[in-house]
Amino acid sequence: MTTTYALRDSATMVRRSLRHLLRYPSLTLMLIGLPVVLLLLFVYVFGGTLGAGLGVGGGRTEYLQYLTPGILLIAVASAAQGTAITVAMDMVEGIVARFRTMSISRASVLTGHVVGSVVQSMVCVLAVVGVALLIGFRPSAGPLGWLGAWGILVLVSVALTWLSVALGMVSKSVETASNLPMPLTFLPFLSSGFVPTESMPAGLRWFAENQPFTPIIETLRGLLTGGPLDSALLAIGWCLAITIASYLWARRLYERDPSR
Repeated sequence: MTTTYALRDSATMVRRSLRHLLRYPSLTLMLIGLPVVLLLLFVYVFGGTLGAGLGVGGGRTEYLQYLTPGILLIAVASAAQGTAITVAMDMVEGIVARFRTMSISRASVLTGHVVGSVVQSMVCVLAVVGVALLIGFRPSAGPLGWLGAWGILVLVSVALTWLSVALGMVSKSVETASNLPMPLTFLPFLSSGFVPTESMPAGLRWFAENQPFTPIIETLRGLLTGGPLDSALLAIGWCLAITIASYLWARRLYERDPSR
């Protein structure tokens, strides 16, 4: 019976989150705008030069094939950043404190934010993929490749969303919550998302090769363009580790003394 109540309460909170998305579509449009602008900027302004550096015959079209997986990750990270803001708003306005006093499943409050954010991030991903296809992105992936890439993006979205939920709850204000997750958007720039790590200075190359976004991007690139999948297990491991650690952190923050 307890499980039934938890599922019912979680479904209610998910509906609440989705209604917010429908009521304020401008936020979703803003989250779509950043990765789309970056995609167009790097392809049409820097793509010719950067594409030539990829190898013989490289150009703007080849660079688009290389760039798109990194832009998809930025789309997911941007959506997660919006989650921290909505969670902080609930904290500041006292909604979370009210939920704590109600006879509802504690897990359902956070679950609603996470599921709503994952849905929003997938909408952003679809929009970015659509724009990439319109300007010449031609992945060689079959149905299984697309399904695998979609699964990786969902895993990343869940991981970053739980992290953003925790960052939103630990923030003292909405402004702070909007800034704390910002490194998540910039980390793909310090990975293999825009240029191969071999082209970077030694110290930066070490960081790029050992941060979580690089194996995730390499796995997406391999699934979509038929490349190697050597980083797949590492990418999944990073996603699971971030999800578990962030969930435990968020749950501890939710259950602590409201007076902090």
